Amino acid sequence: MIKLHSKGNQPLSVVQHQKPFIAKVTTNCELPFGLRAKHALMMPVADCIPDGFGLVLLGHDEPCQTPVNTLRLAPELRYIKDHDVIKFYPDIAKIDVLFRKEANTNSFLVTERCNSFCLMCSQPPKDIDDHYLVDDMLAALPLIHPDTHEIGITGGETTLVGDDFIRLIQAAKNHLPNTALHILSNGRNFKNLDLAVQVSKVKHPDVMIGIPLYADYSQLHDFIVQADDAFDDTIRGILNLKRCKVPVEIRVVIHQQNYHRLSRLAEFLVRNLLFVDHVALMGLELMGFAKSNLDGLWIDPYSYKNELKEAVETLTRHHIRTSIYNTPLCLIDESIRQYSVCSISDWKNDYLDICEGCSMKNSKCGGFFSSNLRKVSDHLHVI
Repeated sequence: MIKLHSKGNQPLSVVQHQKPFIAKVTTNCELPFGLRAKHALMMPVADCIPDGFGLVLLGHDEPCQTPVNTLRLAPELRYIKDHDVIKFYPDIAKIDVLFRKEANTNSFLVTERCNSFCLMCSQPPKDIDDHYLVDDMLAALPLIHPDTHEIGITGGETTLVGDDFIRLIQAAKNHLPNTALHILSNGRNFKNLDLAVQVSKVKHPDVMIGIPLYADYSQLHDFIVQADDAFDDTIRGILNLKRCKVPVEIRVVIHQQNYHRLSRLAEFLVRNLLFVDHVALMGLELMGFAKSNLDGLWIDPYSYKNELKEAVETLTRHHIRTSIYNTPLCLIDESIRQYSVCSISDWKNDYLDICEGCSMKNSKCGGFFSSNLRKVSDHLHVI
């Protein structure tokens, strides 16, 4: 047994696990015995704890005195609820929440490695062995509620996990056949047709691969992603995926380096990639490299209001499904607000005082990234 202590040297938990433990949270203390090992029972008090549960989570005010796989929840984890999936680290009494049933988005980071070095990357790449992230997702998938609308796979560059990339797609199909799968990739490795063929052969019923394209010509795209030949590789990858009938989404993060080419990029898409399934025009998230390169990247969304309007009109006129992400509604031209989506994950979503009283708050306007609040537009207003 391992006895864990809080900073005040008071007993925090007593558990039997020697290694990190992934479990589905439940409040059903009458769960059949054979299913309990992979579940974390959440209880408000320590009375009458049933046997067999992999972990018992007690209310954060409850003294932890029962020496059977118990952990007192910290106040900041009070948002954990039934059907969530967690990873528990017994040596440091830490919990990572891998999946939240009530969250508006759920994504699994499967690697921090990448073959690009984007100027505004919110998850800066690390050249490390992080294969355990794939193992975590494979262990979590069977525990996720089957009614989940969508889950995501993100990185780093997701295809760098090798054969596990296809294993993840297959596992998602096997365990969650009614759940959409959204995969983020820079698309470059799909220049290898065989990889696109392998994805197609899985026959996942609802998969989308989101691929960034930041400009209509190679020099600018390659500069933004800081990788030679990236534009050519990405276009070949998109073509191969569509050749294999794999749905593709084009993702365009808008910033100071490329906003002036938005209309040209839209024209490039309708002339050359009219067959893509979705285009997402996205506001900048000030995390990672975007913070380091702030002076060269940040631009008031109001300043590219006309360029965004023209790009959306070009795309939709040619019947390409188009969405605007991560941009406050009041900074978008009224004629294209219908394409705006509340896209920011709830755990990093915020609003300003000026947003109070706005009729669009929460319902239509997605607000801001919490990380962006120190750098906001001078043109915000209540609708």
